[in-house]
Amino acid sequence: MKPKVYITRKLPEEVVSRIREVCEIRMWEEEEVPVPRFVLENEIAKIDGLYCLLTETIDRTLLEKAPKLKVVSNMAVGYNNIEVSAATDRGILVTNTPGVLTETTADLTFALLMATARRIVESSGFLRSGQWKTWSPMLLTGQDIHGATLGIIGLGRIGEALARRAKGFDMRLLYHNRSRKPDAENRLGLEYTDMETLLRESDFVCVMTPYTPETHNLIGKAQLALMKKNAVLINTARGGIVNEDDLYEALKKGTIWAAGLDVFEQEPIPLNHPLLTLPNVVTLPHIGSASVKTRLKMAHLAADNLLQALSGQRPAHPVNPEVLKQNRSLALRQN
Repeated sequence: MKPKVYITRKLPEEVVSRIREVCEIRMWEEEEVPVPRFVLENEIAKIDGLYCLLTETIDRTLLEKAPKLKVVSNMAVGYNNIEVSAATDRGILVTNTPGVLTETTADLTFALLMATARRIVESSGFLRSGQWKTWSPMLLTGQDIHGATLGIIGLGRIGEALARRAKGFDMRLLYHNRSRKPDAENRLGLEYTDMETLLRESDFVCVMTPYTPETHNLIGKAQLALMKKNAVLINTARGGIVNEDDLYEALKKGTIWAAGLDVFEQEPIPLNHPLLTLPNVVTLPHIGSASVKTRLKMAHLAADNLLQALSGQRPAHPVNPEVLKQNRSLALRQN
């Protein structure tokens, strides 16, 4: 009998067909609307494998309704949408898709940095609304990127890729991370520093750290007050790392100069959110990895993880590998 799988969003047929070859599948057929919770609760009760996106909350309450579930394959690098401890308690493997989106997300991060620094979106709107009357010496002037100081908070794969791009702009590179990375320092000319020094000295601060309970509101009023008045804050990591209320006040009062945001604590961000009223904020709808090539790679990697787990193989990217040991021990006892 084929294992049963539920897919929480419509995927490209080339990905679905691979799963269909070996699994009995059901799929939420909408592309732009997340699966409703009540549908997911009904479907998860019947399945062996779940293929989900970061838009789904896979918590303990939901997992308790899944007596047969063996694997949750998340089509994302981050997995803060999944209560991993609850999955581990129930012997359910969780997987993610790191690596494939590194370069694409770094591209977007640097593009957002440039667009914010040079007021690209604001300038385009200025022209299209008919406000451009003549060339003027200080019209829509922004901040220089070349030769500026970039501070990277969280030096994972994407942080290092961002640093490589910044080297081409002859930027001074600071970073703060849970652990120091001497090899990256030597390769990329990075300077390790504490958070306070990074915030004080950087012209651009890029948030690249994963979202965890420890990084919730990592950047708030106190941290923003340390930054330069002409500084730019960029967040392409996860919403919730930056306190949005504090950021709004800092931008409105001129504590910092501008911000570029691809992620928000609530997604989609409500259209009445105060941040959307400010001209010195560039906002994007969480498109860090949104290139055709990269999204297809992510979808195929999530399918690989799912199929490997369901066939008893070790997936390439387990989030809670201790489950593999637990399940192996149980199988040995049963035999």
